[in-house]
Amino acid sequence: MTAGSLTKRVLHSPLAGRIASHAIAAYIRLVEATSRTTFIGREHADGLLGSDKGFILAFWHARLLMGPAIRRETNKPVYMLISTHRDGEIIASAVRGFGVELIRGSAADPKKPEKNKSGAPAVAGMIEALRAGGIVGMTPDGPRGPAEIAKIGAVKLAAYSGAPILPAAYSASRGPRLGTWDRFLLAAPFSRLVFAAGAPIHIERGADAAALDAARRHLESELTAAARIADATAGRAPLDAG
Repeated sequence: MTAGSLTKRVLHSPLAGRIASHAIAAYIRLVEATSRTTFIGREHADGLLGSDKGFILAFWHARLLMGPAIRRETNKPVYMLISTHRDGEIIASAVRGFGVELIRGSAADPKKPEKNKSGAPAVAGMIEALRAGGIVGMTPDGPRGPAEIAKIGAVKLAAYSGAPILPAAYSASRGPRLGTWDRFLLAAPFSRLVFAAGAPIHIERGADAAALDAARRHLESELTAAARIADATAGRAPLDAG
């Protein structure tokens, strides 16, 4: 066995995954503890949080890091759709300590139908959680992208379940955008954190394909708007500035 292959095996070992999960959770707590928080559009979230109905919390994959912060804002059960690949397992272990329940599954890839076995159980689990009054977090452009292009999954889930979608975003005054496919926002400690929410999106049950696609495009627009508002409030220039 070469040194390179040994290093690769170590880095992909369960122990390395556990270490990474603990490090992510500790980092999130550090950012929360040292940062000031501002909420924009709080009235949109409060109306849903005060209801006994469930709702879908949608945000771009790049804005995933501080997602567990929703846990301290509500007594509702909070669930997160997490992909089944290794990166998803690391994130799952990290957020579990915040009291976030996990629903395992991935967005269907029509080019790889043999890998879409987890889709139906995940949808069933999310519908059950929503009907029980829970919050289900989803990243409509994840886990593979393209970045900030909404897939249809969250919209279909809203139509099937009757639950509204709350488009949201977070930003931070400090911290880099990483060189990942989504330009992941890594909030730094001692930041000003800004959470922004738009008006809930309601989708009629039985909506046809055209109505679902229109809702998908509306969700995409609202998620982008929430991200821009959060960035501007935090004093962070958008990626496409200049």
